Amino acid sequence: MALDLKWQPGAIPAEERLNVFALVIYIPGPLGLFLDDLRRDLVPDYDPHAHVSVLPPRTLAVGWQAACEEAGALTACRAPFDIELTHVSVFPVTGVVYLEIGQGGEELRRMHAAMNSNTLGFPEPFAYHPHVTLAQELPMESVTKVRDLATQRWRDYPGKRTFRADRAVLVQNTLSNRWIDLRACLLGSKNSH
Repeated sequence: MALDLKWQPGAIPAEERLNVFALVIYIPGPLGLFLDDLRRDLVPDYDPHAHVSVLPPRTLAVGWQAACEEAGALTACRAPFDIELTHVSVFPVTGVVYLEIGQGGEELRRMHAAMNSNTLGFPEPFAYHPHVTLAQELPMESVTKVRDLATQRWRDYPGKRTFRADRAVLVQNTLSNRWIDLRACLLGSKNSH
């Protein structure tokens, strides 16, 4: 089932919206707030919304409404599940600093495999690796320093490191590199009727 969000896609003029979409699971509560603050500390002037990407950014050959319908149908058949964030790591090729996923990682891989087809399909440049990005597009000489700071802050975080994945949101990028929510899709909604 797809849920319309408070934001209306028409609020951003069509000429400012890019044909770049992603399907994400936002991290709620204190954990999400902590990760947003951490990312702002690591990458100043960035406006984060902590998430795990089910479908990383991609262009689509169909309109966003058709993509929402497909995403809604696919998420409706999948039960909600828990995601655990484990430790800080770095992708060696890109220098992206991220949090690794333990529990829930296999379910995310299955979701990605099921959804990266038909109207949502896209030939991705890297193999899908579920994670939470903390810093990206860093000069390579600062990656180690940023990783070390992220590791220390994560080690000191006293809160819960798991969250419930019960909805995915189709998002779209804009010319100002601001991601906007198009529609939320509830996991397991087909089974709750």
